[in-house]
Amino acid sequence: MAAKILAVTALTLAFAMPAKAQLTDNCYANIDWQYNFPLGNHFADNGSGWGMNFEGGYFLTPNYALGLFLSYHSNHEYFGRQTLPYGESGSLNTDQQHTLFQLPFGLASRYTFNRGGAFQPYLGVKLGAEYAQMKSTFNVFETSKDTWGFYVSPEVGMNIYPWAYGPGLHVAAYYSYGTNKGDLMTYSVDGLDNFGLRVGMAF
Repeated sequence: MAAKILAVTALTLAFAMPAKAQLTDNCYANIDWQYNFPLGNHFADNGSGWGMNFEGGYFLTPNYALGLFLSYHSNHEYFGRQTLPYGESGSLNTDQQHTLFQLPFGLASRYTFNRGGAFQPYLGVKLGAEYAQMKSTFNVFETSKDTWGFYVSPEVGMNIYPWAYGPGLHVAAYYSYGTNKGDLMTYSVDGLDNFGLRVGMAF
């Protein structure tokens, strides 16, 4: 019983201590694993955890930061056997594995509350460009389409520093939209909507 009380007391003190985990007093960085849910692109709609996010920035004011980001993600979907047009006048009867790869990058901004505390929630927006590749693999063959678009992504998250020194935990939820458009065989993409979750390290 005494050990439990001691452990709870230690954790309480740790969370109450000021956080000193940022790279410097005015810089931050996050490295995340992310799970991405496409919203109705009709090419590769299954959610997946094949992605990461990298972000770093500098606080221009006590609460507002501006920085850079880069993330990537792959979503996949299996399509059963069907007859598809191929080439100028040919056709294929095959099943397919679709892959949608997204790589956005650009500027990141955030407004952080309770800076210096153990729990630091924030609101953020990412703006930039997005490269996306639509790919269909069938039998031993493969066809793909590369696209570019404008990218915007609002985000709500939190950096958590349970100890006074050392890295912390980062959690976030985001929505993203890319203006990418592309056609591949009988499939068409007109904009890429996603919802996702991020879990990683805060520095």
